[in-house]
Amino acid sequence: MAWLWSTGPGIIAMFSVVAVVAALLMLPLGALAATTRGGKSSCTTICGGINIPYPFGVEPGCYHDGGFNLTCDHSCTPPKLFLGDGTVQVLDIDLQNATVRIDSKTTGVDTDKDGNITLHVGSQQGSGAGAGEGPYFVAEGRNNLVTIGCDVQVVLVGENGTLVSSCAPFCLDDEGVAMIDVPVCSGVLCCQAPILIGRASYGLQFHRLGNQSSSIIYPTSIVESDYSINMKYFYSNLTVPALLGWAISSSVCHTNGSSHSCRSKHSFCRNNTKPFEFGSTSIHGQNCGCSGGYQGNPYISHGCYDINECDYPDIYPCYGDCKNTPGGYDCQCPRGFKGNASKAKGCEDIDECKHPEAYPCYGICINMPGTFHCQCQDGTYGDPLIKQGCISVTARKTFTGLYIGLIVSGGSVILLLALAAPFLTRKIKLHRENKLKKRLFKQNHGLLLQQLISQKTDFGERMIIPLLDLQKATNNFDRTREAGGGGHGVVYKGILDLLVVAIKKSKIVVQREIDDFINEVAILSQINHRNVVKLIGCCLETEVPLLVYEFISNGTLDHHLHVEGPISLSWVERIRIVLEVSRALSYLHSAASMPIYHRDIKSSNILLDDNWTAKVADIGASRYIPIDQSGVTTAVQGTMGYLDPEYYYTGRLTDKSDVFSFGVLLVELLTRKKPFLYRSGGDGVGLVSHFVSLLAEDNLDEIIDHQVTEEGNGEVKEVATLAAMCIQLKGEDRPTMREVEMKLENLRINNINLATNIAARTYRGQAGTQYMPTEGAIVETSRQYTMEEEILLSASYPR
Repeated sequence: MAWLWSTGPGIIAMFSVVAVVAALLMLPLGALAATTRGGKSSCTTICGGINIPYPFGVEPGCYHDGGFNLTCDHSCTPPKLFLGDGTVQVLDIDLQNATVRIDSKTTGVDTDKDGNITLHVGSQQGSGAGAGEGPYFVAEGRNNLVTIGCDVQVVLVGENGTLVSSCAPFCLDDEGVAMIDVPVCSGVLCCQAPILIGRASYGLQFHRLGNQSSSIIYPTSIVESDYSINMKYFYSNLTVPALLGWAISSSVCHTNGSSHSCRSKHSFCRNNTKPFEFGSTSIHGQNCGCSGGYQGNPYISHGCYDINECDYPDIYPCYGDCKNTPGGYDCQCPRGFKGNASKAKGCEDIDECKHPEAYPCYGICINMPGTFHCQCQDGTYGDPLIKQGCISVTARKTFTGLYIGLIVSGGSVILLLALAAPFLTRKIKLHRENKLKKRLFKQNHGLLLQQLISQKTDFGERMIIPLLDLQKATNNFDRTREAGGGGHGVVYKGILDLLVVAIKKSKIVVQREIDDFINEVAILSQINHRNVVKLIGCCLETEVPLLVYEFISNGTLDHHLHVEGPISLSWVERIRIVLEVSRALSYLHSAASMPIYHRDIKSSNILLDDNWTAKVADIGASRYIPIDQSGVTTAVQGTMGYLDPEYYYTGRLTDKSDVFSFGVLLVELLTRKKPFLYRSGGDGVGLVSHFVSLLAEDNLDEIIDHQVTEEGNGEVKEVATLAAMCIQLKGEDRPTMREVEMKLENLRINNINLATNIAARTYRGQAGTQYMPTEGAIVETSRQYTMEEEILLSASYPR
């Protein structure tokens, strides 16, 4: 790829040449092309009439790292494009074939002190890169070794001295060398041999032949195979092309044909192979191409676009009706023809008259190109395309009278239908709605509720709510009535029988969601506890079942706990809330008719009413557990941060899974930090792990909420210890919810007794009767209460 001269005596002259291209340094695509390259819109996309597609580029940030930078020399007219910093001129860039055509005359040649010649093609001299650096290599099978001289053999060798190519030009005689007019390079004065093995570097050896004094070496170069060498103009040509290959990455493609370098949706990865090496195939690296039926730049997003094959009939022949499709095209014979439309004269006319079953004609059929003509026989008229459509002319008068009669009678029928249409439409609509309601009622497990009605008549009568009532309550589910989103969908606020209710409507119509709704109905229908959200009823007359709850107006515990500023819920309120939650869970686990595990205890599922009473919500994820079983294997469901790790890894749900989630809730109330967001500053561990380690180091002050530290006194350590017991990794090491409830009850009683003693000391010695509140000593346990008991207990708690 260079012009080399060598003269002088000697038997054999040998030179070492390191040529072409660097090691294949490949990095992932770091920029996009055109207006998306590196977020720039100033990338040069053309220089001297040569398009510059990504991964190539001129400005920093516009090209892929690893040797794809180019230089546009505007001092020339027109401008010239060069590899790297401007050493080797670029003549063309071909993305599809992954090649770069260069001018081999512009390649750099250096000679060291030992006489070794180094050839730089595609290197970036002057920019800190040495010879042979870059993603380029000689395109195998597409270049020739060309030597001009006399009586010399030129040998091109690989890295290990492997013979790659060789040729030897000769002259007819010593006197006529300069006078021979050789039109082509065929051995006399000029020889050429194909280079079948692509390399990043080569060695050149020159061996003098015959009369050594006559051995002359003129220019030696690597020239593109398709370039026709005319000796008469070879010296004077402005450019001599050579073809380089390049690879976007030195790694091979993934087994499924994908690569991170291939950015376009419709692109694929292909290994850049070099054949002919001892019958084997080695790989330079990888490149990208657009999938079949697409063209463009596979190295950028949306770079490959669909080819409209119908616009290129010379490449994609179609002699019928052509229709473009994504990645291909459809070619069909025109209507009335059959055959192969992709071939010339491949479509032949269909004789419709021979196929009356497909092309009915009850008269005289006449075939025509692409169609047929059907007419009535002589003496008849009418429509020959329908049976008995042709009638005789003699029957015309009779037919006319009949026709008039039909028109009159038909008009009367139409008038009657028009008058009765609104009534009939309304009746049909009501019939369809009732039929649909019955079908949806059965589909939504309405038979289950019918069984409940037969067992508990009072329950059934209040549970089933007509759809019409809910539409009135929500103004036909108006968006202004939306009160938020639940675990399964949208929650609407409405007024039903002078009672404010929350109506939950699912967004997703899948059977699993419907099953969860029915599961929630079955569970909540058996729950009667002051600390569990009360189910008012349900409606199964819609495609998505609707659940109606009591409306809890004061938001969630999460909303009130995680407020901006240093002050949140008081320590007394926090203790009371977790005590009420523990009562609800203890009731679900042990006091309900069948054990119920919630599976998703978290602060956002704890609602607070106007009196700040805690209500456990979102029971849709709960599961019944048979009394004779300690657990059941289920699909894991819950919220990360609160989820029991034992349940997460084994899928076995037990009552201790809710205990773990409750323990995380205690940690959240102590620290006022969200479990699913918190990461410690040191090693990035989660809230639970960090809390346990600080408790073991007796260094809880580092993470405890300052408000809790100020208000909690000695209770904080007790609650923290209880939380640590609940979040043990093994479920068997955790207490039951009943035990947790009793510990919190004892803690609250101690607080009440302490407050009582303080009050007694305060009033001692003062005139009048000493006042000692006794209602605070009431201890509530998990059980079902009568309405009177609920009211009395609710009134006994301080707010």
